[in-house]
Amino acid sequence: MSDEDITLTAGDAEVTVQPGNGGRVGGLRIGGVELLRQGQRFGCFPMVPWCGRIRDGRFLDGAAVRQMPLNAPPHAIHGTARDGAWRTARTSTAEAVITYELVDPWPHPGRVTQVVALTEDALTLTMSVETYESSFPAQIGWHPWFNRNLGGEDVTLDFAPAWQEERGDDHLPTGNRVEPKPGPWDDCFGMPGGVDVTLTWPGQLELKVTSRQEWVVVYDEQDAAVCVEPQTGPPNGLNTAPRLVTPLEPLEASTTWSWRRL
Repeated sequence: MSDEDITLTAGDAEVTVQPGNGGRVGGLRIGGVELLRQGQRFGCFPMVPWCGRIRDGRFLDGAAVRQMPLNAPPHAIHGTARDGAWRTARTSTAEAVITYELVDPWPHPGRVTQVVALTEDALTLTMSVETYESSFPAQIGWHPWFNRNLGGEDVTLDFAPAWQEERGDDHLPTGNRVEPKPGPWDDCFGMPGGVDVTLTWPGQLELKVTSRQEWVVVYDEQDAAVCVEPQTGPPNGLNTAPRLVTPLEPLEASTTWSWRRL
């Protein structure tokens, strides 16, 4: 099937899925109000086969050291799948399944599958990474750009992480866990009971980002949008907390955004 945009609807919620633009969710409208920052590189993109930055673009893959392109010098950032064209496997009114084949510069063949499922009051994104051949380390995450303002007051964030990963001058975790600090943030937090972050646009909408994963990056250093990014490991995690994809065991993760009007 093609890589043309897909529109999903449920009640007064509408989602645009863009297989041809990195497999991203290009828009989420609730009652006609767009929640995601618009633009070619925004919306909500999948971070796979790694999340955030890899130090110097290098990671250990068994005995081999792999080098990824330095697309955020001096590091490599956010995986390769957001820059490729995904393919549509199947669609219905409220669900789309899209796939991406891992290719160069990633050193291993594999398939990423993403399921985008919409209901009247929630959007669930599910992703898996499978390998046909050799095992390899990988990560899964999502990078939504939520509009800071929907026409009223700015959004507020509420969450209670167990710790914050101390961030070095190179924007990567140092390995130390510290007490959560007030924002602004470009930081990774640990939530061992699962990611649970509430975004509130006062008088308009409350949206909860949840996931069974225990890592979330929060980025709110830009005026236009705030990002709440559930992921299967911390930045540089291919080196510090690798999760192995094997022929018998794919890597899977999901996140749900649920909302209610205020």
